[in-house]
Amino acid sequence: MANAGIVGLDWQQRINWDRLRKYRLERARERMKAHGLGAMLLMYDENVRYVTGTLTPGWNRLKPGLRYALLCGDGAPVLFEQGDIGMQIERHVPWIPRENIRWSYAWIKGAAGAASTQQVTKFTNAILDEMRRHGVAGQKLGVDFIDINMLRIFQEKNITWADGMTPMMEARAIKNEDEQEALRVVGAIGDATHWECMKFLRPGITENQVTAHLMEFLYAIPGMEDVEDVIVSSGPNTWPNWRNFSDRIILPGDIVFMDLAALTWNGYKSCYYRTYCVGKEPTQEQKDVYATALEWLYDSIEAVRVGTTTREIASKWPSAQEAWGYAEEDQAAANLWGHGLGLAQYDQPVISRIWSLDHPIEIKPGMVFALETQHGKKFRWGVRIEEMLIVHEDRTEIISNFPVKQITVVDPIPGYGDHVR
Repeated sequence: MANAGIVGLDWQQRINWDRLRKYRLERARERMKAHGLGAMLLMYDENVRYVTGTLTPGWNRLKPGLRYALLCGDGAPVLFEQGDIGMQIERHVPWIPRENIRWSYAWIKGAAGAASTQQVTKFTNAILDEMRRHGVAGQKLGVDFIDINMLRIFQEKNITWADGMTPMMEARAIKNEDEQEALRVVGAIGDATHWECMKFLRPGITENQVTAHLMEFLYAIPGMEDVEDVIVSSGPNTWPNWRNFSDRIILPGDIVFMDLAALTWNGYKSCYYRTYCVGKEPTQEQKDVYATALEWLYDSIEAVRVGTTTREIASKWPSAQEAWGYAEEDQAAANLWGHGLGLAQYDQPVISRIWSLDHPIEIKPGMVFALETQHGKKFRWGVRIEEMLIVHEDRTEIISNFPVKQITVVDPIPGYGDHVR
């Protein structure tokens, strides 16, 4: 399916959101049962969305327990929504039975103080009531999040709990045709944003002005829910890559890279670096370093195929010691890197020489992930590039299409800055 557009139409088949929701729910249920779980308690935003098809508002994110979901046996998911928002869920979300919409019992990671025990007790009793209603009482409960306030009450209530994050990671790793198309849309939005970045970049503006401009550009796109970060780094901020932006003024001849770190369109996230040179042609040394990073990137992409493993992909990259003289791989974490994309920016597989050589994961059709490489000169300049891709039975589809073969030169006046060495 080619990228057809970002809104729904009656005259063209596009993303089938109903099919997507059903696929995700049944995939989560299948992995739950494969792990011997009678139910799964899901508190992370991406897992709640995966099984319920509901949106976590920005102010709820990263606050497990404000809203959560429970999947029991063969039943429909039960959503515990924050406060009285459930009344809006009843209006907007017809695929969850009304009797399965509850209000949550939150203790806000302990901020409730002495009331936390009271709240966790109510929380736990509600979970047990639903497990009894669905005929899975006494069976193992998978949880994707646990905190100190839950441990004691779970023990008092004789709840046998286990890892619920692993089955959810396994479920989310394989995308169906609709999820793949959603991620193609994400890639197309990324292409457009890099083009906008290229047009906007010029000597004299600051990193945060570029970030602000691209944030405004992205939030004007229908279906855009969140832009977690637009990383804009220039000059000495590019190496080592501090993965941030500042008020640094971009100078003629600066290397600049921009990363769309988790723009979120209908829940699905990006990660998409490109490198620019502003105001002049890059030096031959910069071109050579970029060529090395590009070779690392495409050597790893060429290793991607169904049936191989993350070991074969990571082995295409040099060690941290070979590349930069580091003592161990963890010092170069995320420099040569791969990670799954979906409702979270870190779906499986996550690829690194830190662990992939000794703990490989098989590459399967339907996986969607990004591969990224970087290189540079300390506190002077660095380059970073990244491609997003979908794994098919017979090929690897790249869904990030902004030019990558060389550093993108942004020169508003041809020849401007030629004197800069």
